[in-house]
Amino acid sequence: MKSKNLLAVLCILFLFSACDEKKKEGVVIPEKQPNIIYVLADDLGYGDIKAFNPNGKISTPYLDQLAADGIKFTDAHTSSAVCTPTRYGILTGRYNWRSRLKSSVLTGASKALIPNSRTTVASFLKKNGYHTGFIGKWHLGWDWALSSGDSVVGNGWNPKDFKNIDFSKPITNSPNDLGFDYAYGHSGSLDMAPYVYVENGMPTAVPDTVTVDKGKYTWWREGPTSPDFVHTDVTPNLFRRSFKFIKENANNDKPFFLYLPLPSPHTPILPTEEWLGKSGLNPYADFMMQIDDFMGKLVATIEEAGIAENTIVIFTSDNGCSPQADFKILAEKGHHPSGEYRGHKADIYEGGHRVPFIVKWPAKVKPGSTSDATICTTDLLATAADIVGGSLEDNEGEDSFSFLSLLANEPKATYKREATIHSSINGSFAIRKGDYKLILAAGSAGWSAPRPNAKEAKDLPEIQLYNLKEDVGETQNLQASHPEKVAELKQLLAKQIMDGRSTAGAVQSNDSVENWKQIEWITETN
Repeated sequence: MKSKNLLAVLCILFLFSACDEKKKEGVVIPEKQPNIIYVLADDLGYGDIKAFNPNGKISTPYLDQLAADGIKFTDAHTSSAVCTPTRYGILTGRYNWRSRLKSSVLTGASKALIPNSRTTVASFLKKNGYHTGFIGKWHLGWDWALSSGDSVVGNGWNPKDFKNIDFSKPITNSPNDLGFDYAYGHSGSLDMAPYVYVENGMPTAVPDTVTVDKGKYTWWREGPTSPDFVHTDVTPNLFRRSFKFIKENANNDKPFFLYLPLPSPHTPILPTEEWLGKSGLNPYADFMMQIDDFMGKLVATIEEAGIAENTIVIFTSDNGCSPQADFKILAEKGHHPSGEYRGHKADIYEGGHRVPFIVKWPAKVKPGSTSDATICTTDLLATAADIVGGSLEDNEGEDSFSFLSLLANEPKATYKREATIHSSINGSFAIRKGDYKLILAAGSAGWSAPRPNAKEAKDLPEIQLYNLKEDVGETQNLQASHPEKVAELKQLLAKQIMDGRSTAGAVQSNDSVENWKQIEWITETN
């Protein structure tokens, strides 16, 4: 008996010794890959979070705390200044304009933009052992079932466009076909019909009414509405379901990936009664405070589930703030949704695509960290691949660069992004490399003045060059005094467009390049 006890003690001592030796060698063997939660706000400006804009007037204590507990990126960008294109880039790691969508956005009736054959963050992580979930606003198109004998659906801007849809049948080319084990959400923005939830490919209820709202802040387009779709409750509903998803998957053998793209604070601006008037500014600011509060609840859910240490929480926005927030009223009260940056949603200027970006990961990220590295929302796929120790094929994540090294406070040189390409709502291009940003458009190329084709834009140069280090407000166009920099960036932009990628690897093809008016200048460059 004594010999057996002695043997057991020796075995334990050996194991402790082996563990100590591993620690000495710096070897870390994680028990499980980290959970990843990606929260994408809709039309939230860089200046709407106090952690990024100390002079802001909207109270955002929970998002400020998220930034204090992790790392904030002060030079993060979406690949586009509007909704659909940015979402495409996030999930595929590929610039949106390489797809068939060269400008603008899809509607709630649009066909699927991402083919099932393309790798997404969800399909990649699923292949690498993750349980994957989507809860929220999709806005990447899916194929509604059509009534017998019908072959087309309208473009989605008119109530008549939905008359051929059979809401009693499942959709095809759904989020589930792109790697999501669980999917629940609505097809377009919250102001785009049809107002129908779809869960794992099946509408949850058949529309029984037609609704419309024409309020200054609360407006949405006329369209079929299901009995379980209540506009004011959509954001709360999506958060409740995300809390449920986290609790159900917290202690499973598999790590989980949750993609939570919110429909807010995009129009309709619908804070619940509890939050109306809380900001003392306007309904948009009230809505922001409500989202902030829900983010506090999400973090609390993670902590209560006991998984906070090894759960990555990413919070960002799909583009800059929309003028529907009422910039004039906010400015009168001292709040600027774009912060110090020029422009807003839809624009090629910084206010269109520079967004707040926060990552909390207690196991890896030092609290209170800040990075001024220029990152892009297309970088999620490569970062996820790096996290799980995987690799991407040449036709996967063509514009995605891993920022995992930045999370560990390694030197910026370890992050391999050479340049970042931006696009506006009309498909105009800009390229950023270092301090310089080249814009191939006159004016904003979006919704702020000078607008495309407007009188005030006609006499402006078709090229803009800014040194963002010295001129963050993009006020001094240097294109005439720095022709060599214009030529350098124009050539780099042309190469990254025509190579079908900006990462290293074999040349790829862009989709549907014919009649792509935004690249007509490339023949002149080459």
